[in-house]
Amino acid sequence: MIRREAMRDLLELSFDELVRLLSAWGEPSYRARQVWEWVWNHLETDFARMTSLPQGLRERLAGEFQVGVPQAVAAQTDGEGTEKVLLSLGDGQAVEAVLIREEDRRTVCVSTQVGCPVGCPFCATGQAGFVRDLAPGEIAAQVLHFARELRASGERVSHVVVMGMGEPLLNYDATLRALRNLNDRRGFALGARRITLSTVGVVPGIRRLAGEGLQLNLAVSLHAPDDALRRELVPLAAKWPLGEVLAAADLYAAATGRRVSYEYVLLAGVNDTPTHARALARLLRGRLAHVNLIPFNPAPGLPYRRPSDRDVDAFRRTLVEGGVDATVRRSRGVEIGAACGQLRGARIRGATGSPPGPGQGGRPARSPGPQRGQPASGSERGGSPRAGRAPATGPRWRSERAASPPGASTLGPSTGEATP
Repeated sequence: MIRREAMRDLLELSFDELVRLLSAWGEPSYRARQVWEWVWNHLETDFARMTSLPQGLRERLAGEFQVGVPQAVAAQTDGEGTEKVLLSLGDGQAVEAVLIREEDRRTVCVSTQVGCPVGCPFCATGQAGFVRDLAPGEIAAQVLHFARELRASGERVSHVVVMGMGEPLLNYDATLRALRNLNDRRGFALGARRITLSTVGVVPGIRRLAGEGLQLNLAVSLHAPDDALRRELVPLAAKWPLGEVLAAADLYAAATGRRVSYEYVLLAGVNDTPTHARALARLLRGRLAHVNLIPFNPAPGLPYRRPSDRDVDAFRRTLVEGGVDATVRRSRGVEIGAACGQLRGARIRGATGSPPGPGQGGRPARSPGPQRGQPASGSERGGSPRAGRAPATGPRWRSERAASPPGASTLGPSTGEATP
């Protein structure tokens, strides 16, 4: 008998690949659409229950394929509609996914890697290092996990944000395949404009994405208005400076007609001064751009603190007065540690009795590009510690959230803020 864990995941296939597979099996062309609808529309995971298929085909599919269903090994809710799960993968690794219920939105935040190779010092995921890329089916399965849950109450996923663990453009092919499958109108049929992909600025990936013909929302994590500070906060910036990142984002905006969102996590005493705000306004003025300001929320082991509400509002007003559209993103999931990596980190700490180190969770860390081995704090990188890095809790929730532009996410990137 074929071992189930060795089977191929049907979620890995594109529709065209499924057509070719079933054609090679001697099945009529319409069978592929039936199978696709069962998996991506009806969210079925058991081939035996795909009753419109002949029994022989169901048995052959069951003998060679599975529909990936990651097991939730931990879950937390905050009482306001945010639910976070830790999903176990077939090799014993685990990734986080989050469901945010907000007004008429049901948004799922997904991860694209186990850990993250970028190593931003304010990011909970970055503290645990990088283990491996996710396969396309493992990415899509996070959405389908919550889709099945919502279906029980007559709801469905309305938006997807690729802002969880990992840098999606360093796992480009798998991420795009997962998103195309979710977007396919014959199945899950999630509109491209309801999908937001966040990147720290992988320039070749942004340029490649501009040519995909997809109307995805692009969010670029800046976190600093100049290269010197950005290299400190985003190690990958040493490879792609701000000028190249902005040029790639401009290309994406021109190719798609979509406004680019720029994510900016506000760290007290680090990047939140009026001088920083004026420099950011000069950088983005005249671009098809919107700034999402994200007040930092603490996570275990991260030596930063959240700025005051007064400083956050002053930063926003300075941007607006400088001609740049900006909103302050409401923090969600503070009570459950919904920032990326916290639930997985807690699980690793519980198993080892110590904070997670690079690559913990089953495999040695591997990290593409020059960002390998980035240390976790400014003093460790050879710089002097910046003011205002003493841990503090700050306000648990922002009381109001400015209206987001159409198609924009209300979530955060893979940082220590209180959203995925």
